[in-house]
Amino acid sequence: MLFVCGQNVVRSPMAAAITRHLFPRSMYVRSAGVRPGDLDPFTAAVMAEIGLDIGSHRAKTLEDLEDTNFDLAITLAPEAHHRVLDLTRTQALEVEYWPTADPTLATGSREQILQSYRLVRDQLEARIRKRFGLPAKAPAG
Repeated sequence: MLFVCGQNVVRSPMAAAITRHLFPRSMYVRSAGVRPGDLDPFTAAVMAEIGLDIGSHRAKTLEDLEDTNFDLAITLAPEAHHRVLDLTRTQALEVEYWPTADPTLATGSREQILQSYRLVRDQLEARIRKRFGLPAKAPAG
């Protein structure tokens, strides 16, 4: 499975890390972006809050991927979706588009910005759980 977003620095590494955590041995999971970028520190921070360390993640573009034999690509941004649809011309690849907000557009205090990232993280986890038949996560408390 391949998760794709704009720069592979926020949404797609979150989704890949969550999927690897939920399915540690049953899925081959990678992430990529359309353009190069550097991991967003807010992304690493909100993933660490749920016990997932992605601090060593290095962003990759689709061209950087060594293995491109995926059964499913889940795109998280419009530009990623259009780019992955182009791949279906030469590869047998199922593509799903999960429109996902870009938390890098959030403004306000550090806490308000972190809250935007947490919301995206939690929405991705809920969507992954639903798509692959896992029960919803119990509310914190």
